[in-house]
Amino acid sequence: MLARKHLTPRLEARLRACTTRNGWTLKAALRSGAEQPDSRIGIYAGDSESYATFAPLFDPIIQELAEGASRGHRSDFSLEGLPLEDLDPTGEYVLSTRIRVGRNLARYAFPPAIHAEDRRRLEAEVVDALAGLPEGLSGVYRPLGALSEDEREELKARHCLFSAEDRFLESAGALRDWPEGRGIFTSASQRLLVWVNEEDALRVISMQPGGDLARAFLRLRGALAYLDARLDFAWDPARGYHTSCPTNLGTAMRASVHVRLPCLSSRPGFEARCKALGLAVRGLHGEHSAPEDSVYDLSNEHRLGVSERDIYARLHSGVRRLIELEQTLRGTRRQRRRARGG
Repeated sequence: MLARKHLTPRLEARLRACTTRNGWTLKAALRSGAEQPDSRIGIYAGDSESYATFAPLFDPIIQELAEGASRGHRSDFSLEGLPLEDLDPTGEYVLSTRIRVGRNLARYAFPPAIHAEDRRRLEAEVVDALAGLPEGLSGVYRPLGALSEDEREELKARHCLFSAEDRFLESAGALRDWPEGRGIFTSASQRLLVWVNEEDALRVISMQPGGDLARAFLRLRGALAYLDARLDFAWDPARGYHTSCPTNLGTAMRASVHVRLPCLSSRPGFEARCKALGLAVRGLHGEHSAPEDSVYDLSNEHRLGVSERDIYARLHSGVRRLIELEQTLRGTRRQRRRARGG
């Protein structure tokens, strides 16, 4: 656990009495890690001020997460000069594409620390902004508590419903007063989602069947440009966009594809090969889950010290390279089968 690794007795004594304007303390920040000892990070921010107030602890954790990458965030959603073609136009390898970002609002505490009244105010402010999304992105907002059973089942089937079943978030305090002040915005196309008051105030998600990464990216870019002009997001030049969990600082972006690679994934060193391409490997249902039918979730490994453009470029080139290797292995396997048959 990174929080335990970097929290020396002297540092704990120094920070113990510190508190942010929203009442976030060192004890509150570390509660999830204390209650969930298998946590990788073990610390949450309760507001933007947390990253400055508890900087002596957060900063070395952030630096380790970035694996020595240069600090500082430069947002860049441009795709000029990058490949825009579908990663898998035949649909043989890539099942789906999903890009999401987290955002918090500067003048509110984050979900682990926010009070119920402020959570309702934040929800109303976000819903008002979402109501003006332009054609092609517009849709409806549904409070979690008002969802019918049919709506819940439909959202679950599409892996679009967030729930109160995350023990790390529960220990952090992010699930208090569930489901009050929380909801899901869904565009008419069903390809843009916004979760309100989950781990962060907003989680903006662009989804696409198959491997058209560019289309998913551009849809997300349009939605964020609109929301950024109407909502004051929490950020600073060194850490990028502020998130409850420090793993998401910087771009706060996770761009991923579900891709089937049976030949390549069965060979030794698959995960190391992905890591060398800058990709993180998860199972079909996210972190700590297993693959199903050789389908893996591949995403960008870093969020801080890179731009959104960098994430797109690395994911596109990395997945394309893995598909090429899978095709080579399949071709070799077919040749061997034909040779044995002959």
